[in-house]
Amino acid sequence: MIRVLLIATLLLMSGCTSYMGSYQYRPSKVSKKYPSDVLADRPSTIKKKNGELVASMRPYTVFGKQYYPTVVNVGDTMSGRASWYGSDFHGKSTCNGEAYDMYAMTAAHKTLPMNTVVRVTNLENKQQTVVRINDRGPFVESRIIDLSFAAAKEIDLVTHGSAPVTLEVLGFEPTDSKSINLKRLATGPKQEVLNSFAVQIGAFANIQGALETQKKYASFHGYSAIIKDSQYNNDRLFRIWLRGFRSEAEARDFIAKGYFEGQFITRE
Repeated sequence: MIRVLLIATLLLMSGCTSYMGSYQYRPSKVSKKYPSDVLADRPSTIKKKNGELVASMRPYTVFGKQYYPTVVNVGDTMSGRASWYGSDFHGKSTCNGEAYDMYAMTAAHKTLPMNTVVRVTNLENKQQTVVRINDRGPFVESRIIDLSFAAAKEIDLVTHGSAPVTLEVLGFEPTDSKSINLKRLATGPKQEVLNSFAVQIGAFANIQGALETQKKYASFHGYSAIIKDSQYNNDRLFRIWLRGFRSEAEARDFIAKGYFEGQFITRE
């Protein structure tokens, strides 16, 4: 679970479920120190760049293992064990800069984009809850999601601590949203692409060499070659990029195959 200490490291490195409208959960008892209405109004503590939370989308390393936030599509499913976290973290920062509210319908996932909305089904009792991803974790083998206390309570997970679950991606909320609106999700994007990644496969001082290379790799393993006209040491340089990589992990996998000497990842 990424909390205050791990976030600093990365920056330097329940009731009946409604399936319409917005989810609004208010507990019968709230924390006097961190009441839910205060947490909901607290701004993000992580600066944004071009509307995106900078830190939450970067690759990161925990316990020696590197994780890559990845592309996801509506309807994608996955399975594993779910766990939950509660009062010990209530009011503390999550990975995307929000304050953790144990009574909000949120969860932590290792690689799903922030503000991905997923339906979680407890396979032991078939109960379901819908949550928005706003944190990273859990970093325990076989566990794929950490639910807030409120979400865990909805699927009877609090007492047992963990349970086998399936996740289904329902959609993506705007980056500045702290709610879940299923009507909005239904008309929203069907895929969340974190960034546009490219792999540079060559560079030429003259345009002719660049044009020939672009033509040769116009369609290479599903990726397309483009020419980037740039300056290097006050000289003109024509770089050849393969574009179409939807995540850094995908670009790294491509480079690992060794198709080109000296290739490296860049962002468009």
